Amino acid sequence: MLGAMQDWELRVTGLLEHAAREHGSREIVTAWADGRETRTDWAGIRGDALRLVQALRRLGIRSGDRVATLAMNHSRHLVCWFGVPGAGAIVHTLNPRLFDDQLEYIANHAEDRVLIYDAAFQPIVDRMRPRWKTIEHYICFDPAGDPPPSASEQPMSFEEWIGAETGEAEWERGSERDPCMLCYTSGTTGHPKGVLYEHRSTILHTYAVASSAVMAMDARSVVLPVVPMFHANNWGLPWASAAMGAKMVFSAVNEPERLIRLMRAEGATHVAGVPTVWLSLFQCLDAAGEELPPIRQALSGGSALPRALIERLMRADVRVAHA
Repeated sequence: MLGAMQDWELRVTGLLEHAAREHGSREIVTAWADGRETRTDWAGIRGDALRLVQALRRLGIRSGDRVATLAMNHSRHLVCWFGVPGAGAIVHTLNPRLFDDQLEYIANHAEDRVLIYDAAFQPIVDRMRPRWKTIEHYICFDPAGDPPPSASEQPMSFEEWIGAETGEAEWERGSERDPCMLCYTSGTTGHPKGVLYEHRSTILHTYAVASSAVMAMDARSVVLPVVPMFHANNWGLPWASAAMGAKMVFSAVNEPERLIRLMRAEGATHVAGVPTVWLSLFQCLDAAGEELPPIRQALSGGSALPRALIERLMRADVRVAHA
């Protein structure tokens, strides 16, 4: 006997549908490297993600194709996280901190067909373009008219590219066991290894991240992920934020002063970063004679958080979760 209650495939686009329907006006804030701030919301992310689905299909991208990103944390990158799997493709987050030989191997091994990148990484793109054998299309996240640092020609602008679409599209319908995201290790032993996330595993991980045992998130949460979106699935925070309808705050540059200002101005409640991030934040606060903004939850990982930092966070009434 089979039950039919809420019988649908566990796919990440369902998270965005929920966020847009139930928490559509919750903000997604981006502080850009040039000092600008832009604001959208979960309804806006859904609309742009559906336009991205159309734009990718117009390029001939089909289920299972790989679409790479080379970018920091911002709302346009978030659109790709949902729009690429929404087209049935796999979003492949490239790490700009890797050596050129590693970037060459990873993109060619993944057989990426499209690269969407930040203009700040134009020098990397210029160097690697002759070595990337499978990438057919290059799109820049930055608006048209922003002069790229070194490009010989003006690349296609992401916003103009998806702006030509109506957004009247449907998400790809497929199995929850289809892949949705691809991340490679840094290759400490031999070549980097690809880690393929499926829709189902990502949804289950989302429930764990948002739970009271880990990040204790809800619709009132304001999540600031300092961990890069190209690193380890951003620890699942964009997915969990969509599931809970939380506000998200991104910074394209992780300078301590900027992060502290954002935490105060946007009312951040949940902040995630490796131990060096927390150390630099406290060094900045100590130099200014200031206290940590009133966040509720700190997530750290990557390496062991020193006991002294854990104790200091706890004294500030911050609950610490260690990944």
